[in-house]
Amino acid sequence: MATEKPLASLSLDLDNKWSYMKTHGDAGWESYPSYLDIVVPRVLDFLKDRDLSITFFVVGQDAALPKNHEALASLSAAGHEIGNHSFKHEPWLHLYTEEAIEEELARTEECLQEVTGQRPFGFRGPGFSLSESVLRVLSRRGYLYDASTFPTFMGPLARAYYFMSRRDWTDEEWEKRRKLFGTVRDGLRPLNPYRWDMPHCDMVEIPVTTMPLFKVPIHVSYLLYLGRFSQMLATQYWRTAVQMCRATGTTLSLLLHPLDFMGCDDTEDLAFFPAMNLPHSKKVEMVGRFIDIMMEYYDVCSMQRHAQSLRMDSSLPRIRPQFDHEAAAA
Repeated sequence: MATEKPLASLSLDLDNKWSYMKTHGDAGWESYPSYLDIVVPRVLDFLKDRDLSITFFVVGQDAALPKNHEALASLSAAGHEIGNHSFKHEPWLHLYTEEAIEEELARTEECLQEVTGQRPFGFRGPGFSLSESVLRVLSRRGYLYDASTFPTFMGPLARAYYFMSRRDWTDEEWEKRRKLFGTVRDGLRPLNPYRWDMPHCDMVEIPVTTMPLFKVPIHVSYLLYLGRFSQMLATQYWRTAVQMCRATGTTLSLLLHPLDFMGCDDTEDLAFFPAMNLPHSKKVEMVGRFIDIMMEYYDVCSMQRHAQSLRMDSSLPRIRPQFDHEAAAA
């Protein structure tokens, strides 16, 4: 008799072109250039071929713009979960006041409900931005789970790579981005899901999985970066990570991004992003290989289905929120 596969969740942060430009400090983002009409059909075809239903974390500003409505509505129509990825997609969300966070989430919920017909019950902070204030607001608003923690020691290296070409920012602009992708301390966070130990909170945290023991990244953008040098190396690295998750009992939650499905033949404006020197067909082929390996070992599902299963586990540990000093007043 075949052994039942454990659940693993798959999600895609639907960061649009303007949001990458904004975070990177590039001019022209204020006109909200979009590639959703290109990437959404491509991803939906990819998932349909594998009969997968996943979670798309959508930015509220995109849902507020009529030009994106058709693409975003198609996600829900195809049976995928819609999650909240903030309204303005600012990775310095942890600097917001609690009142501003409340407005940010509520505004996004309203736009997503109107366009997709779904009220989100899951959240991921832009750039993995999270604070105790964010958790309090999420809990009050009835969210089932958060997925904003990224347990790796390599956040500062990723931040340095992302901004290596920036030398013209003010101190204020640098300060906003100081914790993008997290700090070294984030490497001490648990890999497995847990409940937040807060008053009146039963929300589950589902971390973005990193390599067990070593806590180096294994999300698909990182795999594609390795694939630039050797596809065989990237594939073996991923298979090893999946096998280690199974062997150590580590819950797997894999993260995708739109640029995992786009290449240099789609846009030239995002060349600073890893693996954007490859054509989209090559990247989609590699992503397919990674997801197929994941499906060999796991029953791949949406974040919401994963969270609902985890919430039934009475042995799930409780962890107190521990964040660096928050600059914003609650």
